[in-house]
Amino acid sequence: MSNKKSAFGGFLTFFYGNFIVLLLGFIQTPIVTRLMSTDEYGRTGIFEIAVSCIYIFAVLGLDQSYIRYYYKKNVDRAALMRSCLRPALMIVSGLILIYIFASGEVNYWLFKKSGVDITILVIAYTLISIFERFLFLDVRMSQNGKLYSNINIAQKVLNILMILGAVTILGNDFRVVLYAMTFSWGATTLFLGIRYLVIRAKETKTRDKNSSENESTEAVPIGELVRYGYPFIMVLLMEWLLSSCDSLALKNWADYDELGVYSAAMKIIGLIIVFKNTFLAYWSPVAMERYENGKEDETKAFFRQAFRLVRFLCVMGASGLILFRRVIVLLLGENYRGADKMIPFLTLMPIFAMMFEITVQGIKFQKKNMYLNAASAVTIICNICGNALLVPVLKGVGASLTTGISYMIYFAMGSLFSEKVYRVKYDFVRTAIGGALLLALAAASAFIDNIMITSVMAVVVMVVFCIIERDSLMLSVNYGLSFIQKFMKKR
Repeated sequence: MSNKKSAFGGFLTFFYGNFIVLLLGFIQTPIVTRLMSTDEYGRTGIFEIAVSCIYIFAVLGLDQSYIRYYYKKNVDRAALMRSCLRPALMIVSGLILIYIFASGEVNYWLFKKSGVDITILVIAYTLISIFERFLFLDVRMSQNGKLYSNINIAQKVLNILMILGAVTILGNDFRVVLYAMTFSWGATTLFLGIRYLVIRAKETKTRDKNSSENESTEAVPIGELVRYGYPFIMVLLMEWLLSSCDSLALKNWADYDELGVYSAAMKIIGLIIVFKNTFLAYWSPVAMERYENGKEDETKAFFRQAFRLVRFLCVMGASGLILFRRVIVLLLGENYRGADKMIPFLTLMPIFAMMFEITVQGIKFQKKNMYLNAASAVTIICNICGNALLVPVLKGVGASLTTGISYMIYFAMGSLFSEKVYRVKYDFVRTAIGGALLLALAAASAFIDNIMITSVMAVVVMVVFCIIERDSLMLSVNYGLSFIQKFMKKR
């Protein structure tokens, strides 16, 4: 990152937009849950699962290759984009052709409904997601936090407007959400695509005029990009299974009504995932740039401090969400009240995923991606077994418990492997204590109906962790005060 900005200030440029998206999400989710029945809402989750699966095998992990080689010295970034995008589009085109021939049977199996418009929406959303991924990556890697935030805001506003428009035509139909997602993502992706082409054309023109003064650039061979990226397919598949296996299990062993309630709970957690995605958008380029250009001791100290701060904020944020979960669920509507028992375990998902993004960087730095595959394989097996055992008995609560535990396992294994290849010496003792406290609080909140008992437990967890993490608490306070002082000076 440029020295002109503090790390905290750089994060804020990514964060402010997603904070507004978070607020808009609190508007959007209750609108959808009150307009749609639980079974129709459950079908929208299945749509996202289907598209995500196609996306995983199409991208080939080349998005990770783009991140890894973006800061390589003298790399031709335009050629890098083309080399990463071309194979993905070829693969997705082949997968789409297969889907078209089997769309009737596939759509009925997934949604218990079929139709040409459903097929078109699946195809359009899949193609858009490929372009959106790489174009958004270009914005992230250039560390243009303001544009990243503004695009996210525009996307969410368009999504809400499309939902309100589509529901007047389609009524209580899961395709309302499908149309809204496809058109809102399509509009913002089109804007990013035009912007990218204009910028690259200007850069090419400038480079041609000053060709004698510029350093030569080189393209990374596609084979090298694929070799680096393809092991991430297993990682993406793991993430897909962790976010999808629970829904598929509910579809098979429960019903669309239970799936709808679970999807609503996931949407609440999705609002928290906004913070995780914001952090990831900021952290990936910063971490890679620090590793490539910084001194090793200073870089590792920076990673340790970032992990301490994120761990503290994650545990406190998760405890707060569990404490106020029933207030949030009230917004969803009467038919979705059961989501309050699923949210506690689901909170473990985004916070351990966020901490994972810090501790696992060593594997990416050293290009030891097979360690991620090993961690993914073990976690997938645990997730499938957990869903098979718990969903038939506990339904949505069993799915949420399995998901939460799976992310804890994935974090633990990935972090240990990363320390093996790039030792940073993170403090995992406090992390284990925080995880144990949250797991106990989540279990109590899911299985004890007395709100007073679980509320007191949540407050106790927060106080105890503040005492344990008093140095991280002071670090957070100092960051906050520093930001306020800078803000006041600017005024």
